[in-house]
Amino acid sequence: MSQPDPAYDLRDSDSLQALFGPVDERSLIKERDHIDANYRALIQASPFFALATAGPEGLDCSPRGDPRGFVEVLDERTLVVPDRRGNNRIDSLRNLLVDPRVALLFLIPGMGETLRVNGRARLNADPALLERHTRDGKVPKLALVIAVDTVFFQCSRAVVRADLWNPAKHVARGEVPSAGRILADASRRPFDGEEYDRALPERVRGSLY
Repeated sequence: MSQPDPAYDLRDSDSLQALFGPVDERSLIKERDHIDANYRALIQASPFFALATAGPEGLDCSPRGDPRGFVEVLDERTLVVPDRRGNNRIDSLRNLLVDPRVALLFLIPGMGETLRVNGRARLNADPALLERHTRDGKVPKLALVIAVDTVFFQCSRAVVRADLWNPAKHVARGEVPSAGRILADASRRPFDGEEYDRALPERVRGSLY
C-alpha cells in the first residue's frame, strides 16, 4: 500500500478551517473556565480518564482509573487525582516536573459523551491530602493537583461510531496478542509468556493499590 501523497498535506489554519467550515455555536458555549455543577457531576460519575502530558522526551498518554468519583473536585478550578500503584516508569510524572500542562479525557461507561479538561498540574505529597485518598489501606505516594483552565464535554459521535459499550463487540482475548506473548517476543532471554499470562489476573488483583 502506497504512502499518502504529501502534496495533499494541510499546512495552515485557514486551509484547515475552510475544509471543515464554521464552528457550531454550541461547540463554543459549552466550554467553561471552571467546573460547574454539570461538569462536576460528569467527573464524579467517571471511573476512568486518559492523561496526556509533554516533556523533553516527547509526549505521553497514560490511563488513570479507580472506582467512580476517585477524582476529587476540590473547588470549581481545582482537581485532585491520587496517583495509584503502577509500573514505576512514571513517564507522565517526569514530564510534569518540566511542563505542567495536562489534558484529561474522561469516559463514563454506558455514556456517549466524554469530558475534556485542560489545565496545569503539580505533584503534591501532603500527608493530609493523601490520607483522604487511602484505598484498601494503601495511601498513594503522591497526588496530582490540577488547576483547571478549560473544561467541556465532547459529543457522542466517536463513542457511537466505535460502539464502545456494546458487549457484543468486545474483542475475544485470543484474537490479539497477550501481555505474555508480547513480553516473550520482546525479551532477549528465555521468557515463559504462557506462565506470565496464567498468573497475571491474580497478580493484578493483588497489586492494585
